[in-house]
Amino acid sequence: MNIIQCCAPTNDSNDDIKDQFYGRLQPINEKCPRKDLTILMGDLNVKVGIDDTRYEYIMGRRGLGERKENGERFENLCAFNKLVIGGTIFPHKRIHKATWISPHHTTENHIDHICINKKFRRTMEDLRTKRGADIASDRHLVVAKIKLRIKKH
Repeated sequence: MNIIQCCAPTNDSNDDIKDQFYGRLQPINEKCPRKDLTILMGDLNVKVGIDDTRYEYIMGRRGLGERKENGERFENLCAFNKLVIGGTIFPHKRIHKATWISPHHTTENHIDHICINKKFRRTMEDLRTKRGADIASDRHLVVAKIKLRIKKH
């Protein structure tokens, strides 16, 4: 099992910084054997939205809002590495999709993600945000339910 935890630059960041981030993330992902379960997760600062055009095989139509520039970069990374964007697959109310809330509680975005390689897509049974964590943050906890069968040798 491989778990990649990361924090990406925001959409407002310089393009060179964003290119550098994705340029460093790709080789890390390539080091993970294709036969192994790989989970990419973290504060990815991307809005992928609900439009899955060109990306039907790595995302569903149950995202939140509209895709932004960073979303396109992230979707390209996921497509190239065959990673499914978990938060776009499961049907939940908006309250269980938003991962970030603005200080005045006027804007909600889904910018934190958990992705799993397509080979293991069926092991992910659910993904949602939990709002109960008292951690003095503008973020909500993102939780994925994954069920694995361990083979005995």
